[in-house]
Amino acid sequence: MKRSDFPENFLFGTSTAAYQIEGAAEEDGKGPSIWDDFCKTPGKIAGGDSGAVACDHYHRFENDLDLMKDLGIRNYRFSLSWPRILPYGVGAKNQKGLDFYHRLLEACHKRQIEPHVTMYHWDLPSALESRGGWTNRDTYHAFCDYADLITREFKDSVKHWMVLNEPFVFTAVGHFAGIHAPGRKGLRNFLPAAHHTTLAQAEGGRIARANSARDAEIGTTFSCAYPTPYKDTSWNRKAVRRYDAVFNRFFL
Repeated sequence: MKRSDFPENFLFGTSTAAYQIEGAAEEDGKGPSIWDDFCKTPGKIAGGDSGAVACDHYHRFENDLDLMKDLGIRNYRFSLSWPRILPYGVGAKNQKGLDFYHRLLEACHKRQIEPHVTMYHWDLPSALESRGGWTNRDTYHAFCDYADLITREFKDSVKHWMVLNEPFVFTAVGHFAGIHAPGRKGLRNFLPAAHHTTLAQAEGGRIARANSARDAEIGTTFSCAYPTPYKDTSWNRKAVRRYDAVFNRFFL
């Protein structure tokens, strides 16, 4: 496979998530997230590992970006940590958290690395989870306020916004199967969480569009799967339609 196999406007890049790389879990005013809590729950994570330190990107981002530049990476998708910016999910903002992302964005631009910023990559503030998290419609409203804050704050530095990262994954695996944070199970948790997530996805996009430059690109990140019937029977075709409805079209 060669570069010429792709369109000229096809963007190659790398991607990370705040909880997976930043570390500094309790520094500079950051509030706890559901992944901080989940990782501290015995038996949930193999070896009791966590993202409390991770790659220490919070302190090492300059070096990390130098490595990216040396590799020829020109597009970088990363997420903002909601509880680093709003420690309780709503209310007073944490200026030190905002300042960190301003420094990160400035460092990207200095190296001619284009930032593609994800608003939410699964690290819901614990304070919101204590009131039901994504199963509570209030979290949708809190997300809209958060989206408005960050798209205004970083409008001069960000031209590419992703509203959510893989909404099916964090609702199904975290709110139906219970093996990701916050560990909720069953349809009674999955259905309201998925509903409020799709509302947040739509309204978050509208907010970003209203607050961004006219040439900004706004989207979201999906983990779609294309199902085919195991056998060409009526039962299997119906099963495929149900799978497609829940895994894909619910969120599209």
